Amino acid sequence: MRKMNVLLLTACLLPLSSLAADKMEMSHGESSEAQQSYQKGMDKMHHDMMQGMIADDPDVAFAQGMTAHHQGAIDMAKTELQHGKDPEMRKLAQQIIVAQQPEIEQMQNWLKQHKK
Repeated sequence: MRKMNVLLLTACLLPLSSLAADKMEMSHGESSEAQQSYQKGMDKMHHDMMQGMIADDPDVAFAQGMTAHHQGAIDMAKTELQHGKDPEMRKLAQQIIVAQQPEIEQMQNWLKQHKK
């Protein structure tokens, strides 16, 4: 039942991601380095989240999906630090890295102990 729900959700979302990808390709030449970095990070995060959440065990799926989500946030924060200029956003980006890296480690340790 769970796998069927994931398959149905994926089937519904796939056309939307295709449209978004088409739009990004059309404007890809106009994209800044920062925009390309954000897009690459988002694509990886979404892929890794979906892969993680297909686990049958809901706790494992949560930990795997959230690990990918947190890593995506860290990757975006690093892009902000590399390209951003606003002091408030740069400070927030640094706080995101500091807050979410230990949470990633906590979930990875939990997965090592509980994943079958």
